[in-house]
Amino acid sequence: MDSNESNRNKKLSRRSFLKTMTLAATGLVALPGATYGYARYAEPKWLEVTEYTLSFARLPQQMDGIKIVQFSDVHLGFNFDAKDLWELIGLINRIQPDIACFTGDLVDDAVGPDGDAYARILSELRPPLGKYAVLGNHDYKDARRVVALLKNAAFELLTNKMIRIHHHESSFVMAGVDDQWKGNPDADKALAYVKPEDFVILLSHCPDFADIAVRYPVDFQLSGHSHGGQVRLPFYGHVLTPKFGKKYVLGHYVLGGGKLQLFVNRGIGVSTHPVRFLCRPELTVFTLRKG
Repeated sequence: MDSNESNRNKKLSRRSFLKTMTLAATGLVALPGATYGYARYAEPKWLEVTEYTLSFARLPQQMDGIKIVQFSDVHLGFNFDAKDLWELIGLINRIQPDIACFTGDLVDDAVGPDGDAYARILSELRPPLGKYAVLGNHDYKDARRVVALLKNAAFELLTNKMIRIHHHESSFVMAGVDDQWKGNPDADKALAYVKPEDFVILLSHCPDFADIAVRYPVDFQLSGHSHGGQVRLPFYGHVLTPKFGKKYVLGHYVLGGGKLQLFVNRGIGVSTHPVRFLCRPELTVFTLRKG
């Protein structure tokens, strides 16, 4: 985690965001050919699997060692297709997680003609304790079909909703909120049935929702949306990030004096421009420990 991230963030409207992203991409084009070729054709497909072991005092002892895979921001239809999705799901299955979490932006613009193929591929993901998802801002461009696709693929869609996961005579809560940018996130509704003793994981596409989540009984928030900046420069960091992804940009954060842990995934796909630089796509594997 870069403690200077929030100091470098700028408040950008959507128009200025797109303008700045265009300038960043133009800057990459101006770099030597090999550098631009790397950013355009190599790094966007160079997936990094990052593994974290995180300790939580409130995690039930019976859940100690549980494995969760998080993937986010695949942006299907823009530099990521059914073949890429098939390879991703195959990789997740080989990791053999207990739970899979998808934190939004399944599509870039619309589901398109390959929706049935996407659903069949996502259906091959069958972790024993379930798979859970929330919508991202791009999903709202074709929300009805994205919702149908996720449900056809047997994901539990957590739009201001929670579900109790039972395991080894114990349980914890998996909750999710609607997208902070295009939706209507409602933490009160999502967490309405949480008990004081519950360990709670919250899925929120936008990471900056953590400043709200920290006021609720949430132990661990998983987010995406920022793409880690997608383009990061040496000695500077990210060039820009989108609305509601400015304060918490990538990686692991601890909020509220240890009350809430947040992880911001760099995402699988790309958005706006098909480039990544010093910011590889990421699949995250968490092992949760009692501690």
